[in-house]
Amino acid sequence: MHNLRLALSLLAFSSLGSIARAQSPQLLVAVKGEQSLAIVDPVGGKVDASIPEGGITGHEAAASPNGKRAFVPIYGNSGVGKPGTDGRNIVVVDLASRKIVGDIEFDHGVRPHCAVFGPKDGLLYVTTELDKSVTIIDPKKLQIVGSIPTGQPESHMLAISHDGRRGYTANVGPGTVSVLDMQARKTLKVIPVSGNTQRISISNDDKWVFTADQTAPRIAVIDTATGTVAKWVPIDARGYGSAPTRDGRWLLMTVPERNEIAVIDLQSFKVVRTIETPPDPEEVLVQPDGKMAWVSFPGSNQVAEIDLATWKVAKTIATGKSSDGLAWAAAR
Repeated sequence: MHNLRLALSLLAFSSLGSIARAQSPQLLVAVKGEQSLAIVDPVGGKVDASIPEGGITGHEAAASPNGKRAFVPIYGNSGVGKPGTDGRNIVVVDLASRKIVGDIEFDHGVRPHCAVFGPKDGLLYVTTELDKSVTIIDPKKLQIVGSIPTGQPESHMLAISHDGRRGYTANVGPGTVSVLDMQARKTLKVIPVSGNTQRISISNDDKWVFTADQTAPRIAVIDTATGTVAKWVPIDARGYGSAPTRDGRWLLMTVPERNEIAVIDLQSFKVVRTIETPPDPEEVLVQPDGKMAWVSFPGSNQVAEIDLATWKVAKTIATGKSSDGLAWAAAR
């Protein structure tokens, strides 16, 4: 009887631990150099778990809206437009048990990269570069249910408007942005930007789309009403990842060559301050509460928490070799 009570107690304790993990906010980090997904305790400032992806590299991650699962597109072992393996699956991780619970397979290599949940329909949208498309996935059934052509190669990153009607892909090599009708599943327009672009984000009011010119130290600001580049914002060096703050006032843009984050005023469209960071800042993610931002540093194998009240690095966490894509998982 004693052994039975002990076994039941251990099972209950384990179950409570899984529930607590599922409910606590977690930062997800795609660790390219270790082919794994790091699950980070953002309050405690440590890696709680590392989930192997199966020996091939995922660059980005997305968390389900309820905070229970992570989706990691397995891109491959190369950079965009470069020779290497062509990823053909998406790994699904249960964040409570810290186990792989699913695998979404394509029937050929597509280099799946950026995964974004639709804000209204709950579907998962994933850029599939080699098919010049965005693939649509039912995250409950773990099935591919459609695709949207982008009309361009190297559609690397995706931003979706807050009403769910429009999508925007950064097409790296062509240096363009594709405008997508998410409901009709078609390309509406291809916007020329420069010889090469990287990353993409959208303002909170859906009026502006931002992408970093890789041929000059400037940010392209696209007017979504006209579908044209309306403004250029000069910065200290070439930018990379960007994200608006929750209040819609500022745009955070990483500048890897200067080890800094440029803070752009979205009223004047000018850089008003810079934040000194560890080496090689790339992706930036703002917490849902708007108080902090998180930045990944592939070149220095860590992430950093940025206090948006003081505009300073609050903490750094060693997360693994070539830490890259970020996602925030919290129960709703």
